[in-house]
Amino acid sequence: MNIVCLDLEGVLVPEIWKAVAARTGISALNRTTRDEPDYDVLMRYRLCILDEHRITLPYIQEVISTLRPLPGASDFLENLRSKTQVVILSDTFAEFGMPLMKQLGWPTLLCHELIVDSNNYIINYRLRQEDQKRKAVHAFQSLSYKIIAAGDSYNDLTMLESADHGILFCPPDALLKSHPQFPVTLTHTQLFEKISQFL
Repeated sequence: MNIVCLDLEGVLVPEIWKAVAARTGISALNRTTRDEPDYDVLMRYRLCILDEHRITLPYIQEVISTLRPLPGASDFLENLRSKTQVVILSDTFAEFGMPLMKQLGWPTLLCHELIVDSNNYIINYRLRQEDQKRKAVHAFQSLSYKIIAAGDSYNDLTMLESADHGILFCPPDALLKSHPQFPVTLTHTQLFEKISQFL
């Protein structure tokens, strides 16, 4: 039996932090896991910017409410779920991701959570588990599932490396060059076809 593990942002939905950057005009928030391999460094950087500009969680959630799945993503996910089990493994947060799950038909999302103060300012974050994507893959494999994984960023690499089959989706050039062992797909149609080869 198979489980397909997918990243969320950049694969199924737009990058949330880039949307916040566009709304606020704070270009520093355009930095994502496609640019920074160290997730903790990236999140500390973001938290400092949010504090400096006094941006609240409800403000970010308002931005998220305007986002829609990437073109073709909903049909891709629906077709994929008709063929096999799908789990979304993301380094986003439940407070960000759950509104988007409704638009995607409520797939399973495993992610982290935010720590918010009484004034709705984000003061920290809590990882579900260190390196949760890799550990989730190993946990599923321990249950005798074959894992096919797809992602687009540095924080997806341990998931792709641990999976039985790893696939890059629209990766940045630097990641593509440094990890040529993974097949590359550039559209959801290509991704569906590549995953189907492994089912």
